[in-house]
Amino acid sequence: MGLLPEQFLARLNKQPLLPAYLFLGQEGYWRRICKKALLERALPPDQRTDGLTQADLENTTLSAVLDDARSLSLFASERVIWICSAELALPRRLASSGAEGEDGERPGGSGLADYLKEPTPGTVLVFECSRYDFAGEDRAKLERVEKFFSAVPAMVEFRHFTPESSRFLAQDLAKQYGIKLGGAELAVLLEAVAGDASRLAAEIEKLSLFVGTGRGVTMEDLAALVPNAAQSTIFALVNALGTRDRAGALRSLQVLVREGEYLPLALTFLSTQFRLALAAKEARVVSVAQAQSFFAKIGVRMWRDRAEQVIATAGAFSKEHLAKAIALIYETDKKFREGYKDDWLVMESLVLALTVSR
Repeated sequence: MGLLPEQFLARLNKQPLLPAYLFLGQEGYWRRICKKALLERALPPDQRTDGLTQADLENTTLSAVLDDARSLSLFASERVIWICSAELALPRRLASSGAEGEDGERPGGSGLADYLKEPTPGTVLVFECSRYDFAGEDRAKLERVEKFFSAVPAMVEFRHFTPESSRFLAQDLAKQYGIKLGGAELAVLLEAVAGDASRLAAEIEKLSLFVGTGRGVTMEDLAALVPNAAQSTIFALVNALGTRDRAGALRSLQVLVREGEYLPLALTFLSTQFRLALAAKEARVVSVAQAQSFFAKIGVRMWRDRAEQVIATAGAFSKEHLAKAIALIYETDKKFREGYKDDWLVMESLVLALTVSR
């Protein structure tokens, strides 16, 4: 079982450095924090330029990296060798136990195991595998990487944030930067970055510079600064269509045009929202928890706020109205693809068709 990033950071400050670490997973926010902390712990400030060696197994071999680790540097008494694309150390075909794979490398990373029996003092190896995730088809590939690097004494797992942990992170970052994020604005921000922690941190830092601490973050701030935040207007459009509020729907459409939103892309968001709502309705999903569970089973990651929006859309539309909306969106998309020059007219026709009185 690997360490969580928080556990790794806690041990880093209390225990001696190990000769090697394995960083697994695609999540970049915690990986960046852990990398910075490890370098600060391993290399004195005056040795960081000469003491850090970057390697990529796309351009070199594991044997060459180990040879480098065994050699003593003339310029630094402490060294960190950071090895990216660690998964490329695996032979393409793992033969039966005891057989050799390509390049003479035996399954299980025996060359690395031999090195770790007598590691070079003052040298730390960090193997980074960020190509694979912990879910889906990548799981088996990641297990092969774990097995190959089993001799490495510490493995750190960088898993994607859950919807709840993304929300907690956003609240913590907002507090650190001293900005005021209301519930609705927080939901739009999380939706815009799709829960990506690295993007979330970057956008909150950007908002802190733009807004400052004197007032709260508004929807206008998000629309101006955060890519994809215009989706909040699209959800307003969906809500207006659900109640057949023609005037409200046209106002939302005007906002999208005024903000320079690419209308065919807005149509794609609209289509996705209606399809998710129809799937939820057909499965008789009526609560947010049910929605998250249902969509997780079919491979669709969904944040709580998005689940709330899907449930709200499913509740506002009948099954027949949703099916009609999807069919009309398909016809509208065809018009865009056929090269209609007036995007506004095409979208206006869709709004008028969907807001016809019952």
